[in-house]
Amino acid sequence: MITRRMAMAGLAALLLPATARCAPNEQFSVAAGNESLPVLRYAAELTGKRPAVILLHGSRGIELRRRAYERYADALSAGGIDAYLLRYMTTTDTAALDLKTSTQESRKAYDTGRFDGWSDTVSATITTILGRPDSSGHVGLLGFSLGGFIAANTAARDERVTALAVLYAGLPDAMTRKVRHLPPMIELHGEADRNVPIANGKKLIELARSVGAEAEFVPYPDKGHGFDFSDTDPATFDAIGRVTRFFHSRLAA
Repeated sequence: MITRRMAMAGLAALLLPATARCAPNEQFSVAAGNESLPVLRYAAELTGKRPAVILLHGSRGIELRRRAYERYADALSAGGIDAYLLRYMTTTDTAALDLKTSTQESRKAYDTGRFDGWSDTVSATITTILGRPDSSGHVGLLGFSLGGFIAANTAARDERVTALAVLYAGLPDAMTRKVRHLPPMIELHGEADRNVPIANGKKLIELARSVGAEAEFVPYPDKGHGFDFSDTDPATFDAIGRVTRFFHSRLAA
């Protein structure tokens, strides 16, 4: 339940001056086929070894609502976790998923054939992060919508993923029968989501529990897809708080 205290904390965060908000302080690239894809790093202001979380945006990319993703990066880095925002889409991906030139059917078919390739890119990013001298060896994934499907797919394939947070997503159908492992996870979903029905999130949680993973499901009554992109809805800050606390508890050395 969203309390008055949570709501006030969220409103207070909105009133912070721009200078108090984090900005990426490093950028590097990971290979994806013939392309190099950028990774933005929001580093925690702590010395020594630190855990990390990789953020995976939705199908419409980062720039549409960049600040919505950066709020999570801010919260994570403020709590001592390095946040990495991965732009996992190639130019071919962007063209294939363009809403002006594609259909829902063509986008779904394209996604189905690309999940493993996208997960390979995420795993390459994990390898890079784990190779850093400031890495604690613990890496989490935080995925939104399409990025949530990719995060879940990657976590099921790559046992180096320590913790998984998924927002309004699920697991690719082709992967469901292959899953033998998932890390501790949390899934947040609006009950009024018409883009990715809440049944997808519930199915992922049930699957995680069936393979022995600890899994928490958080429904948001009357909320639709991308509910946490709002700048004024207290549910945004409830979601950020839940996700941040989850990673703090799961990624501690």
